[in-house]
Amino acid sequence: MIDRLDHLVLTTSREEACIDFYTRILGMKLDIFVGGTPPAERKAFKFGVQKINLHVQGAELTPRAHLPAPGALDLCFIVSIPLDKVIEQISRANWPILEGPVQRTGATGKIRSIYIRDPDFNLIELSELI
Repeated sequence: MIDRLDHLVLTTSREEACIDFYTRILGMKLDIFVGGTPPAERKAFKFGVQKINLHVQGAELTPRAHLPAPGALDLCFIVSIPLDKVIEQISRANWPILEGPVQRTGATGKIRSIYIRDPDFNLIELSELI
């Protein structure tokens, strides 16, 4: 019945820092668009054929999660370049790596991963297929 994930919603308490992290550190594209009912300006991070919609804590759009909260997500992204190059880029940006590289199991098999946190303390796993 389910084919794929189209988007998810990330709630932030630090909008500018969040935008900086997902665009500068992770290389996603910021998309500003009008959507919803009633129509309002929205922001999202686009990558591949997916996106992450951005909600600001206290100003979330409806409908929304029952308890939207910054720092409640644990996300894994498959990277498009070798993980060693990702590690170099993260290090050059002076962003701390919490753990890794370590071997894990992803949706399609074995992956090699590192873990970092975004400005709201969401856990971000960056992985390559092995």
